[in-house]
Formats: sequence, structure tokens, C-alpha cells
Amino acid sequence: MNARPVPADLPPPPPTRRLRPAAVLALVTALVATFVAAVTGTASAADPLLSQGRPATASSVQSAAFPASAAVDGDTGTRWSSAAADPQWIRVDLGATATVSQVVLHWEAAYATAYQVQVSADGATWSTVYGTTSGDGGVDTLTVAGSGRYVRVYTTARGTPYGVSLWEFRVYGTTAATGCDTTGNAALNRPATASSTENAGFPASAAVDGNAGTRWSSAAADPQWIRVDLGASRTICRVDLSWEAAYATAYQVQVSDDGAAWTTIYGTTTATGGSLQLTVSGSGRYVRILGTARATAWGYSLWEFAVRTSGGPPPSSPPPGGDVLLSYGKPGVASSYQDDGACWQCLPARAFDLDPASRWATSATTGWVDPGWIYVDLGATATIHRVVLQWDPAHATAYQIQTSNDATTWTTIYSTTTSAGFKETLDVTGTGRYVRMYGTARSSGYGYSLWEFQVYGTGGAPTAPPPAPPDPTFPATRLVFADEFNGPAGSRPDPGKWTVDPGTGQNNELQYYTDNANAAMNGTGQLVMEARRESAGGRAYTSHRMNTANRFHVQYGRIEARVKVPKGNGFWPAFWMMGADFLTGRPWPYNGEIDIMEILGRDTTRSYTTLHAPAYNGAAGYGQERVWGVDLSADFHVYAVEWDSRGMRFFVDSTEVFYASKATVEATRGPWVYDHPFYLILNLAVGGDWPGPPDASTPFPARMLVDHVRVYQ
Repeated sequence: MNARPVPADLPPPPPTRRLRPAAVLALVTALVATFVAAVTGTASAADPLLSQGRPATASSVQSAAFPASAAVDGDTGTRWSSAAADPQWIRVDLGATATVSQVVLHWEAAYATAYQVQVSADGATWSTVYGTTSGDGGVDTLTVAGSGRYVRVYTTARGTPYGVSLWEFRVYGTTAATGCDTTGNAALNRPATASSTENAGFPASAAVDGNAGTRWSSAAADPQWIRVDLGASRTICRVDLSWEAAYATAYQVQVSDDGAAWTTIYGTTTATGGSLQLTVSGSGRYVRILGTARATAWGYSLWEFAVRTSGGPPPSSPPPGGDVLLSYGKPGVASSYQDDGACWQCLPARAFDLDPASRWATSATTGWVDPGWIYVDLGATATIHRVVLQWDPAHATAYQIQTSNDATTWTTIYSTTTSAGFKETLDVTGTGRYVRMYGTARSSGYGYSLWEFQVYGTGGAPTAPPPAPPDPTFPATRLVFADEFNGPAGSRPDPGKWTVDPGTGQNNELQYYTDNANAAMNGTGQLVMEARRESAGGRAYTSHRMNTANRFHVQYGRIEARVKVPKGNGFWPAFWMMGADFLTGRPWPYNGEIDIMEILGRDTTRSYTTLHAPAYNGAAGYGQERVWGVDLSADFHVYAVEWDSRGMRFFVDSTEVFYASKATVEATRGPWVYDHPFYLILNLAVGGDWPGPPDASTPFPARMLVDHVRVYQ
């Protein structure tokens, strides 16, 4: 499988272009299960949302159409409603003890005038962390302090003759699972086995394939189990189960390091099926669902079985003992290689260059056959303890890792016939000067391709790779770049900090970016970027785009901008970053793109955050949509990323909206191409594939106001 070429030396392109298509439209569908709707009048606390999808119970329900679960489902169109009597309560089980920092109540018209928010460790003894006797409905955003596994709203006086009713009941706080990567799935496409299957049409693998339309189904007997091999021990913070109608009433979630001895990290005997998000705490290479009681006469059946992790897996950990990277910059030899317009200079050396955006691939004319191989010459005999493979989608399902002293006689030190590709970290034991990946079965009709092939151990003749910059400590406080836009009214962006980027945009955008004619200080501390309905450069609209290319580049830190976006069909404001190697010839998306903020003027209650790389870009970009209960165009908001060698946390004001874990991306999407310098970009586009064109209702001129841009390390 071939991606775009990776030129080694091309003339520099224009300073910056938004090159990707309307990525997030398709991304919305792909990530719909992870979207979170906010109902607060202001952004939620920085702590994560703990209550969504958790088991909820209530003192009563008006009818089956208004269950307790409807208040914790993230859907502001469904609600819990009680009987018409006092008192009433609704409670949510967070699954583990949590330190609760905020509770958000979105009342229906039938609200409570007097109520308490309470926490409990056991669901029996309650402590009050908030109380009022003058509630007036609407949305209550309550700052609280308390801890417990259970959180309850206990109402004692109704505001109407009806019962009490909540559209949403949200609990924010921290648990042992804080830092949980709730978008990555460590189980995705990993090897899965089960105690039984109903038939060949319902294999265990169907529960971990990311397809909500396929499922595993067991024989009709108790007990039954399904387990997934994560490939290495992981810290597990959440398990998501999507049951088919044939669900378990009693089951356990278990972990194991060896697939033999199991530890239970969650158990229930009163499950009701459906889609569940189970907050857990444990670690292991294997995760198992052990069903002990069926709800129906049929077997057990799961549409999806997802495992969320925190802290990153061992693949990102240092090699054992005194081991070092032995393969960096060493000569490579392969059965064949590709060098054409589809995969330019995909030579063996590309797998050993520590560049995650370059790769080796077998020849498209002679190499899409079995076997296919690549080896590295370590320069001297070495003891090998670890091999790391970052596969392109054209990966081996069956391969061996082999060592040799003469590149002729090979000894196998690892083999598999069930590789799922992506990133694999193999702990091995062997000696030799040469280390080879010998593929015997391809995953598709294409050849073999590796972004990275790393060998760790002792001995050899290692070349030290370039040192990486240190990770910042957050909250970062050392200001390394700032523009407060405090110039006099009418003054232009500081040319010592910003490069103006005139010309046309990409993605069928309709504007022409002028040379500073559409940007000026307003004299009160903001830069005004203005979109106008006027002709220039063959376009019917003008606007502004600028970047810090060749002025300021940064690797790691907190990057933020305080921005007020415009509202109106066709507007597309953005604050984003491009890999600085784009300026010296590396094409998009191999340079990497980090979209901190994109908002569409047609719906300014939604913000988007997306990463683009060679293995995931455009419509397949990796990111998150956030739906807010407020209009983001009504005021300034701070859009930020906190970025280090382990990943990126994205924020709107104090709310973390997305966590991109490097380990998760490498294990589920492809190479992480963000460990190098980037530059900053601000622009206001008009029209394009994603936002669509302006119409008669679109207000012109429209202004994007930037209060500040700051970078901390």
C-alpha cells in the first residue's frame, strides 16, 4: 500500500497552506461514540467527565420513557423524570472512588427548588457537598469538593406540581483513571479468542474490529469468555462494552499478564446490557470478559469490546538495563525496495533513520510477493533484547525476527502468524551482527512496508541519535513567545513575529488572502482579521492568513491563543501548526499538522481538534469534535495544546477536550510525526469543501479577533 511520495530534497514551497480536505466531516462519523455535549453556561471544569454512560438509578420514574439512564447518556434530548412527590433522588455509580470537583444539572421545566448533591463510598451513607433551597431550574454548574464512588441529587421540594426532571446530570472529577485515553482503543484489531462461537459468522475478532455492525456470539451455555491480547502489559482505566440483545446479567472484567492467572477488576450480577463505559483500575497484557449468567436463552454477544488505557504502554518505555538503540543510521538491505512516484526513495535505510514519516517498502513490480525481508547491519556482534516495528498498512501477518553473524545463516528469535500491524514492541533474546524481519504472509495484495525498524541491546557499533529536547513540566510557566497585539489602531502584525501569507487557499476555499490589507490592531489589545465581500486575486472575497514560519518554531510546550470567532455560513477560522520541515521540502502530511482549533461559522457551538500525518489525514485525521451548550462566537475563548514527547492535551479555556496519546496513536493509527519543530498559523477562510459557501445571510465584513498568542515551556 503506497502513500504519497516522501521527497528528500525539493525546492521550498510557499510558506503555509491549509492542505487537507474537509477532514472532520468524515471524522464526526468515525468518532461519534466519543463526542461529548456540554450543557453548562460556561466551560466545564478541567477535570474529566466521569458520569457519562455509567449505571444510574432513581427513587422513581414517571414512566419507562424517562429512565435514570437518560440523564447520564450525553444526549440533551433525553431525560429522567420522577413521580410527582417529594422527596426524590437520582444517583450515578462512577465505578471507582473519585474526587468530585464539579456537578452540572440541566433541569427540564419540572425542576427542584430545594435539593442537595451528595457523595457516598458505598451507596448507603451519604455526605452533602452542596445544598440549596432557592433553585430556579435552568442549568446549574456547581463547584463542589468531596469524594465517593456514588454521586446523588436528592430533591426535597419541587418547583411545579409535576415531578423533578433532568435532561443531564454530569459529574466531573478525578479517579485513578485520570489521564485515561478515552479515544484510543488498545484492543482494536488485536488478537482475540473466546471460549466458543455460535458459528464462523460471529468470531471473537468481530468484537475488536471497530465495526459496530459485526459481533462475537458464543454458544448458549454458562460460563463463556472472550479475551484480547494487547501485545504488552498496559495500564487499563476503562473498558467499554456494547452488548447485543443477548447480554450478560452477571460477568467480570479480568486482567492477566500471562493469559492463565486472572485478576478481577470489575464485577456485576445485575447488568442490564446496552452500551457501558466501565471505569476500572488494573494492568495486564490480556483483558477478559467472563460471563457467568445469561439474560436470555441464547449465548453471549458483544458488538464491541474496547479497552482504554492510561500512561502509555511499555513500547514507549526505555529499553531494559543498559540497552541502547543499535540500529540508528546503520546500513539496511532488503529483498527489494520501491522508488517511484507512489513511494519515492522508499529505501531500506528509511526504516533505520528514526524518521517516522519515511519508510521502506518492497518494490511494486517485483516485491509484492512472499517472502519479503529487510535486515540491518549493526556493525559488530550485539546482544539483542528488543525489536520495535512500526508497520505501514502493508504489513506482515506472519513473520520472523532473525539474527545472523554473516547475513547468510539465520537464527529465528521471534515468530508470529497473527500480527495485526501498527506498532509492535518485541522483547527477544538473541545475538548477531545482523537482524532481519523475514515476512512470510502479507496483510493484503500489496507488499511489505515499515516506517521504523529499531533494534535495542548491547554491543554492536551504535551511533547515538540526535538528543531530544526535554519535556516541559505542566503547567508550563516560561514564556518563550508572545504577541499581545497591543499596537496602536491600524498598525499591522509585527513582521518580526509573523509572516503574512497571501494568495489563494486550498480545499476549494473562496477567499484571496491579501498582503496585510485585511489585518490590523484595533487599539484596544486585539488583532482584527477581517473577511470581506470584495474582489481580489480573481476571488470574490478577501481575508487574512499569517504564520510564524522562519520567525518562531517550537517543539513541545503550551501553545495558546485567545480568540473570538465570527459567526455566519461559510466562515472557517482556525488556529493550527505545521511541521517546520514543510518549509524545506517535505510535503504535507509527512511534515505533520496540528489543528488546535477549527470552528465553522455555520455552527459555532462546535469546536474541532485534529491531527494529520501520512497514515491518518484528511477525512481519516485523528481528532475530536466538542459540542458546547454555548455559542463560541459570543465571547473570547482560549484554545490551547499542551504538547510533550508522550502526546498532546487540547483545551478550550480550562476544559480538556481531547487527549492524543503518542502510544495509542502508534498502536492504532500509525506513526507519530510530531517530535520536531512546528510553526504557528492563524487564518480566517471563506468557503471551501467543509464549511460550504457563504449565502445571503452571511454577514460581511466578518471579524476574527485575536487577543493574544503565547507559548510557554
